[in-house]
Amino acid sequence: MLFTRTLLAAALIVPLASQAESLTIYSARTETLLKPILEAYKKETGVEIKVFNDKEGVLLERLKAEKENTPADLLITVDAGNLWLAAKEGVLRPVKSDTLNAAIPAHLRDPGNQWFGLSVRARTIFFNKAKVNPASLSSYEDLASPKWKGKLCLRTSKKVYNQSLVATLIAEHGEAKTEQIVKGWVNNLATDPFADDTKMLEAIAAGQCEVGLANTYYYGRLIDSNPAFPVGIFWANQKTSGVHVNVSGAGITRHAKNPAGAQKLLEWLASPKAQNLFADNNMEFPANPAVKPDPKVAAWGSFKANLINMSKAGELQAEAVKLMDRAGYR
Repeated sequence: MLFTRTLLAAALIVPLASQAESLTIYSARTETLLKPILEAYKKETGVEIKVFNDKEGVLLERLKAEKENTPADLLITVDAGNLWLAAKEGVLRPVKSDTLNAAIPAHLRDPGNQWFGLSVRARTIFFNKAKVNPASLSSYEDLASPKWKGKLCLRTSKKVYNQSLVATLIAEHGEAKTEQIVKGWVNNLATDPFADDTKMLEAIAAGQCEVGLANTYYYGRLIDSNPAFPVGIFWANQKTSGVHVNVSGAGITRHAKNPAGAQKLLEWLASPKAQNLFADNNMEFPANPAVKPDPKVAAWGSFKANLINMSKAGELQAEAVKLMDRAGYR
C-alpha cells in the first residue's frame, strides 16, 4: 500500500514539475532578434519556451479575450506606450523583485513594476553631413525654427515612436507649447512624412532634406551596411532635458501559469550576462547601466538621456495623437 501511494504521489508531481520547466511568451519583438536570446536561456537552464509572435495590438487583444485561459506567461513588446497600455488594460501583474529594481533604472520601468525596459533606443536628430554644420543643431524644439524651413524630414505621426516623443514633450512643456513645436515641424517639412525611419534617413542622405528624427538602431543598420553613409547623428537637448529614449521591454501576464519561471527569465534578461544579447542584435543600448553597449553603438558617442518616466509615453499618448492631428502632422 505504501509503495502504491508513493507511485501515485510521483505521478501527481511529474506534471507539475514538467509545467514548471516550460514558459509561453507572447512577443511583438522581431522573431530573429529574440530567438538567439531565448535559445541561450534554454541552454543555460533547460527551460522549454514557446513563442507566439504578432503585432502588439493583436497580442493585447488576445490577452484580454483569453483572460485566465491564456497560455502566456510573459509579454514582450516594443515602445513604452504599448507596455503602459498593457498594464492599463489589466493584462500584466506587479512584480516584486529587488534584482529587477537594481538592474533597471526607475525611469525605464513601470512605477507599479508591471513592466521593465530591457533595451533602450534613442530617438534623436540626424543630418546630412555635406549640408549641415552640427554646431547649428541643438534640440527637438529648435527643429520648429524658421531656419529649417523646407529642410526637415519626419516619419509619419501614425507610428507609436513619434507619438511617444510628442507625449514626453507634452509632459515637459504642456500641450500649448508642444502644439506650437509640432506646428513648426509641419511648416518646415521638405516633403510628406515617410512610412518608416529607413526611408527618411535615405532621403536625408540623398539631399531631399537636411535634418530629421529617427531611432538610432535604424541608423545603425544603414551605417553597418554602408560605412560611408553620408548622414551624421546628433544628440538632441544635451543642454536641457536630454535625448528622448524609449524601450523594448516585458511584463509577466496577470494570468501566467508559471509566474515564478517568468520572473526568473525576466531577471535573467536584465542581467549583465543577457543584456548585450538583448540589445546588440538590434544595435540598441542595454537598459542595465552596468552593461556597456556594443562597440559599434558606443562609437556614436555618449549622451545625456531624458529621465522622464517612460510611462508618460503611454499616459499622454492619446493627447499626443490629438495634438498632432490638430497641428496637421500626418
